[in-house]
Amino acid sequence: MSDSTWQGQVFERDRLVRLLQEYGVYAALIVLAVVGVALDSSFLSLGNVRIQLFQVAPTLLVALGMSLVIGTEGIDLSVGAVIALAASVVPLYLGYGLPMALFVALLLGAVSGAAGGAMVAFGRIQPIVATLSLMIGVRGLAEIINGNSAKPMTDSGVLSLGDKSLGGIPLMAWIAIAAAVVVGLVVRRTTFGHRLVAIGDNRPASRLSGLPVRRVLVTVYVVSGVLAALAGVMIVAHGAEADPANQGLNMELDAITAVVVGGTPLSGGRVRVLGTVAGALFMQLITAVLTQHNVPASYTQIVEAVIICCAVYASQERGTR
Repeated sequence: MSDSTWQGQVFERDRLVRLLQEYGVYAALIVLAVVGVALDSSFLSLGNVRIQLFQVAPTLLVALGMSLVIGTEGIDLSVGAVIALAASVVPLYLGYGLPMALFVALLLGAVSGAAGGAMVAFGRIQPIVATLSLMIGVRGLAEIINGNSAKPMTDSGVLSLGDKSLGGIPLMAWIAIAAAVVVGLVVRRTTFGHRLVAIGDNRPASRLSGLPVRRVLVTVYVVSGVLAALAGVMIVAHGAEADPANQGLNMELDAITAVVVGGTPLSGGRVRVLGTVAGALFMQLITAVLTQHNVPASYTQIVEAVIICCAVYASQERGTR
């Protein structure tokens, strides 16, 4: 084989890999939708689509915050616990009205995020360690606040947030879409977004160049905490109960999966917001297809694990080219 032929094959292989890395999640989403319809003609019915949008909205909100954190080469394992904390305070403050309950939940999410960000930015603690400690402590606090039993929600304002639709699309989904648009604009069009990406790409160089590394790091963890708290309020509203012992469990893993499958590398330096949206939808549809055809949850978890491994491998391949 001549050198020119070998180089041409390598070029074509690299080009194919890049295409898969850039657009693979969108192609996989389309293929999955086609398979779902082939197996069940009602898969894309309005009723089923609304159900999927209700279920994916909280995950997408958390994934958007997680994508910013991962963009700085960090990780936030506390988001599931923040969801539980938000769920625990909603019943306590509903007597003052839904806006107050929402404000307190988001404030606690911001405080939790600020604590994690401060440990990472000022304490130089590894993100996985800092947020793991928060994950344990915050969930314990949520269970102490709420008690040992789930509390039913009867407030019409909360319930309307969980079941109301606009134009046939759940209000929860509209909120998640709006958040995705805002995050996308921040990443692509603002100085903060450019600094975030630069810090994730090379933190020491960013620090030497005078970028406010600590401020950016704290901010992304605060945003992650606020979005997780908002997701917690949505989960309470849609499920009509506050149950911090069970709500938000494994949500950090779902969010990380959506981000990685969407093409954002764990090594930082890049944030793919649209890819994160597609990744969240893809993982939701995978679960929906398997569940609708009575595939045991254990097999679903195995499928998701394989998808994560493939996505991480592709991300590493991109980083080495």
